[in-house]
Amino acid sequence: MKYSLRQRLIGVFSVCVLLVISTSLVSAQKKSRTQDAERHAREAAEVFTEIMNVREHAIPKELLDKAEAIAVFPDVIKAAFIIGGKGGQGLISRRTAKGWSAPAFFNIGGGSFGAQIGATKTDYVLLIMNQEGLKGLLEDKFELGGEIGIAAGPVGREAAASTTTTLNAGILSYSRSKGAFIGAALKGAVISPDNHLNEAVYNMKASEVLTGNAMTLTQMPAGVRIFPRTLARYSVR
Repeated sequence: MKYSLRQRLIGVFSVCVLLVISTSLVSAQKKSRTQDAERHAREAAEVFTEIMNVREHAIPKELLDKAEAIAVFPDVIKAAFIIGGKGGQGLISRRTAKGWSAPAFFNIGGGSFGAQIGATKTDYVLLIMNQEGLKGLLEDKFELGGEIGIAAGPVGREAAASTTTTLNAGILSYSRSKGAFIGAALKGAVISPDNHLNEAVYNMKASEVLTGNAMTLTQMPAGVRIFPRTLARYSVR
């Protein structure tokens, strides 16, 4: 079948229009995800600052200084009606020779069963205390309280009275709900990388962000710097 020049031109024009629309949609999606990542970084930094500014009930500095990485999950929603579940998004930065790393984005989720009803929002902070704990977080899915020990972290003056078991845990966990900040053994929750956000911001997966050549603060995308900068305000080795 032969096509006229006019038909060919229409065909070429249609292909070009589709390419432009497709490119625009991809660009808009990436921009939306980047903005989402920046919001998470800002909210996590705000949560951590608020917690640390109440010194009598904050995370003890001696524990912060020992931590290999810090995770913050703001506004994790726990909803329940007989069968419950929780879910949210957050960030993790690890220590490097250059300071705190660029934050990688993660999801947190989990479930529970029992006679329960209602919904709450809770902020979670995790201190990853050793390389074994960090290695667990770099897996595709990591269940808290599995092979790597997790314990409720001490707050304020309680650090001096902490048991050896607590201080030897791979991960120390904390929660804040309705204004109260406490150590909380967050067992059963599953943490997994949000690589849609990681790739939108860095063109890398979470494991590459946390284990690759560490970026300096000025090399990080401007919108996410607030999180490692906030961590550095309270703990620098």
